[in-house]
Amino acid sequence: MNDIIKKIEAEQVKASVDSFNVGDTVKVHAKVKEGNRERIQIFEGTVIKRQGGSSRETFTVRKSSNGIGVERTWPLHSPNVEKIEVIRRGKVRRAKLFYLRDRVGKRAKVKELVK
Repeated sequence: MNDIIKKIEAEQVKASVDSFNVGDTVKVHAKVKEGNRERIQIFEGTVIKRQGGSSRETFTVRKSSNGIGVERTWPLHSPNVEKIEVIRRGKVRRAKLFYLRDRVGKRAKVKELVK
């Protein structure tokens, strides 16, 4: 039974996924259906969490919109996620950045990783 599930999940995985980590600022190009039309909407923010594995992997992006924090979670291998564009790399020491939820303004920023 386990092998059958692994084969089905392997078919669902995208061939190429952009590499990004927690703390990075990304633009997520997501497909949005409105009636019978489909368009691409961009959601730009900081990745605060990545979890799961293989075809079940998800990531959460947080942004501030008009002073209100907005978080959105997507499956990484979803057909509704067109592409993930990394704007800047973040220097963090944690796997989950939930502390950003309590911060506002400049305090909610993540330092940029300089290589």
